[in-house]
Amino acid sequence: MDAVWAHRFRSMLTVIGIVIGITTVVVVASLLTGLRASIVKFFDELGPDNIFLYKTSGDPSSDFAPVKERKRRPIKKDYADIIARSASNIQDVGIVLYIPPAPSGTLITAKVPGFETDSLNMVGTLPNGNELSPRDFDQGRYFTEEENIRAAHVAVLGYDLAHALFPSGDADGRTFMLDGAEFTVIGVFAKAKGGFFGQNSQDSQIVMPLKTAESRYPELDRYMIVCKAKPGYRKDAYDEVEGIMRRLRGLKKDAEDDFSISTPDQIIQQFDQITGIIGLVAIAISALGLLVGGIGVMNIMLVSVTERTREIGVRKALGARRIDIISQFLAEAMALTGAGGVLGILAAIVLTMLIAVLVPSLPSVVPTWAVVTALTVSVGIGLFFGVWPAVKAAKLDPVEALRYE
Repeated sequence: MDAVWAHRFRSMLTVIGIVIGITTVVVVASLLTGLRASIVKFFDELGPDNIFLYKTSGDPSSDFAPVKERKRRPIKKDYADIIARSASNIQDVGIVLYIPPAPSGTLITAKVPGFETDSLNMVGTLPNGNELSPRDFDQGRYFTEEENIRAAHVAVLGYDLAHALFPSGDADGRTFMLDGAEFTVIGVFAKAKGGFFGQNSQDSQIVMPLKTAESRYPELDRYMIVCKAKPGYRKDAYDEVEGIMRRLRGLKKDAEDDFSISTPDQIIQQFDQITGIIGLVAIAISALGLLVGGIGVMNIMLVSVTERTREIGVRKALGARRIDIISQFLAEAMALTGAGGVLGILAAIVLTMLIAVLVPSLPSVVPTWAVVTALTVSVGIGLFFGVWPAVKAAKLDPVEALRYE
């Protein structure tokens, strides 16, 4: 450490590549780890035993599905009754109707005197919707079967939307205008858990009875069926539901599914594949920095061997073995890159904390494994790139070394 500190400015310039590489890897790992944890919470709230059926893959509330999938036949709500009667491993079945932001060409807004917003999304569901995907309430309750049958103009609001429309926090029982009709708030969901990039669309959601949604928007056919499997039988239920759907759709044995069927863990696996690619790109970028840093370390250690030739000669004359010289220079190289690794980790932690403060919606958690791996890799670089200078130093002839200079 004394040898490294004696040329601290040179040492800092040498390990700058390692600092950048380590910082990049740890920051990316922190962001991806936090994002994954948030998404896992999001799908746990949707129901870990649920099976989702929709026309296309991806988010049912968006219009960004592949063109081929958008041409598929819509999911009929009648399928829900058939699945409920036919599937022995299904405990309950629900229906969700997704209402696009502008079903009639005009953007839907929710408003109360003095405030209006279009930052919302709407769905119609059956009264068992909150049993399939349980959520806590901040105020009020869910709607009843009677309210659904008579297509009552009642709604349950997401936490953020409710507090935007009614800042005083007393939304329950109040009325608001939605797409030209008056609705009564009967409940407000508690703040949703998890989400994508810290945001959860459920916090801006308006949930109304299915019959109400159908009466307001009879032209819509964006139905999703939610099937809740019996505990411990989700795999059997999945196969059973898929088989029923294929029969209902009249698909031949060798034909691919013309519908999307998914479970929360499958969606998380797809996310892991995406983040895996992002991680590989980050590693590739940081590897360049680490390579530059490693070459710099090797170069500076070769310079150090030349500068300290006389010192090496004295040590060997006093009885130092080759392994002692090799150990000395390897230790210095590892201390140099290890210091770079520590600086990179500290920079990554500070940067991650700064991101969390500046962008609260972007979750970030520094994982222990990333810190340990970063430190191990940085020290390993010193070991790898320090071998040649260390061996070169050990091969010096003590007599020639003592006469050096």
